[in-house]
Amino acid sequence: MSQERIVRVGVIGTGFGARVVAPVFDELEGCELVQVVTPRDVQAVRALCASNDVDLISIHSPPFLHLDHVTQAIAGGHAVACDKPFGTSAEEARAMVALATDAGVVNVVNFEFRFDAKHQMVRSLLEEGAIGDALHFQSTMFTSLSRTPLRPYGWLFDAERGGGWIGAFGSHVIDFALWTFGEVDAATAFRQTTIRQRPDADGALHECSAEDGFAATLRSSTGVTTVIDTSVAAPVELPQRMLVVGTKGTIETEGDHLLVLQTEDGIRQELDPNPHGGDVYKMPMQRWAEAVRDAVLRGEVLGDLASFADGAACAEVMEQLRR
Repeated sequence: MSQERIVRVGVIGTGFGARVVAPVFDELEGCELVQVVTPRDVQAVRALCASNDVDLISIHSPPFLHLDHVTQAIAGGHAVACDKPFGTSAEEARAMVALATDAGVVNVVNFEFRFDAKHQMVRSLLEEGAIGDALHFQSTMFTSLSRTPLRPYGWLFDAERGGGWIGAFGSHVIDFALWTFGEVDAATAFRQTTIRQRPDADGALHECSAEDGFAATLRSSTGVTTVIDTSVAAPVELPQRMLVVGTKGTIETEGDHLLVLQTEDGIRQELDPNPHGGDVYKMPMQRWAEAVRDAVLRGEVLGDLASFADGAACAEVMEQLRR
């Protein structure tokens, strides 16, 4: 779309926010990165949210700060993007939806993997009826990300502060299931904490109260069943896999460059969702940021962007899994 004005972006978060999100907005045509502040600096966050020099506040602070930061950004009259997991509970998520709805501001959640090439290809094939009606969806991901090297203790391993692998990774899969197969009417999970103690940055040991792995089952209102099996503390790295079983065939993915379509009449196709290479992690963020920019410019969320309402729907399912 034609750029009538520049979207000025302020980022809260010096981890993922500064490392990934801020550079993407900074490089994006039609955007200007105004400032990146640490969530630990209360005064800096307050000043950014009250500033008249920003149009969008992109919040990438830990989930236990989301409600406070979203509240301040909306009070400042800004469009707001918030990272996932969306708050620490479904109650907080619903509160943020109500705030954004009452204020009438553009609101999005950072489910950037909606813009991932393999997710987009799977959805396109389903929409085309390539395997008939979907019956079952399976997602597996085993990574040593928190184990080798050992990740220090922080909010990710503290359940009260919104930590846990259900929120960090599972939220993406749950959102895909909601987005693709419809509302979830039943959900259950077995959670596991493989590494029970971790040292913090100063070497002091802490008990981990949040899961680093889980196996979950979901059932959508359309009858599609979903299984998620994953760990962030596996001994080795394995490629992420997805499988969709339909009435007339299957779709399988392995990693980021292999998608296999098989149909009941014996046809088998191997496709590459990312045939041109590039950074498969950065590209979804770039596409997400473009969609966010366009939403701010037109004043509404359309297309594949996830809104606060989508984030709250995901939070409801995660709460069922944590119970």
